Amino acid sequence: MKRVYNFSAGPSVLPEAVLRRAADEMLDYQGSGQSVMEMSHRSKTFDAIIKNTEALLRELMEIPDNYKVLFLQGGASSQFAMVPMNLMTKNGKADFVITGQWATKAHKEAARYGEANIVASSKDKTFSYIPELDPSTFSKDADYFHICYNNTIYGTKYTKLPETGNVPLVADISSCILSEPIDVSKFGLLYAGAQKNMGPAGLTVVIVREDLIGEPMEKTPTMFTYKTHAENDSLYNTPPCYSIYMCMLVLEWLKHDIGGLAKMKELNEKKAKILYDFLDQSQLFKGTVVPKDRSLMNVPFVTGNDELDAKFIKEAGEHDFVNIKGHRSVGGMRASIYNAMPIEGVEKLVAFMKEFEQNNK
Repeated sequence: MKRVYNFSAGPSVLPEAVLRRAADEMLDYQGSGQSVMEMSHRSKTFDAIIKNTEALLRELMEIPDNYKVLFLQGGASSQFAMVPMNLMTKNGKADFVITGQWATKAHKEAARYGEANIVASSKDKTFSYIPELDPSTFSKDADYFHICYNNTIYGTKYTKLPETGNVPLVADISSCILSEPIDVSKFGLLYAGAQKNMGPAGLTVVIVREDLIGEPMEKTPTMFTYKTHAENDSLYNTPPCYSIYMCMLVLEWLKHDIGGLAKMKELNEKKAKILYDFLDQSQLFKGTVVPKDRSLMNVPFVTGNDELDAKFIKEAGEHDFVNIKGHRSVGGMRASIYNAMPIEGVEKLVAFMKEFEQNNK
């Protein structure tokens, strides 16, 4: 059986142990005589699955009791609208830091519902750094303050969170959730598409402080109301059942095989160091991000020559390093080294990059 090294930014690589277990349980989940794909979301069997998924997520992320965990659909992009519809309800304004495409889209969508203030941006240098923030520019009466914690396309990550006082901090954590411990209590709301570190596409997780689940804007669709899902334990309608089941398997792998998020962070730091150390001494390849703001999950790099970049991407694919082409808005290459990417995969990629450099002097 052939398995490539998949450096895709999402949908991304999944733990092999998880895929094998899912395959074993495909036709008969724990003696039920059916696949999770087939069973009713109202059944006792699935009820146990969704409850166990939430319990594991709460345990691994140490989510406080006064936060609700919602299993939704629509991707993180749906949250660009759901967040303002549900939170921009007191003063009709929110602050944004623009650090890439997803932060830009979140800001643009929120601007349809209220006053969306940009307090800082790194667009001037192609989002290659996290801008320094001046709290004096923050809106004291903002309903929330939005950031994209880790930027998938540009490979940057916050190392220091904004100090927003009584204004709830909201973060898109799609590309870094479960990669390391995070203090949930510092946030009013966190959201993430699952297809990078949690499971297959189709599931969106929202972690929201209970006091923020109030009445949404008038005419907010029922399905876009946090209250709807919170009051119905994410079962108001048919949830993405199989994606939730796969998320459960990933969480069990994180808990039992890896040993928790602190251990996962150690492994991710080790993987990232192998790649960044090579980029820092390479005569051909170079990273595109300011070192202090480098992501552990997404590593963009270039040769400085478009033809050479294209040659590298082609030859990498021939050597089973797939999905390494950079995002169309940036170019170059990008290695997404999420939780499930083994250290061996990064080591072999670096060995190939060294060989390529030797052959293309």
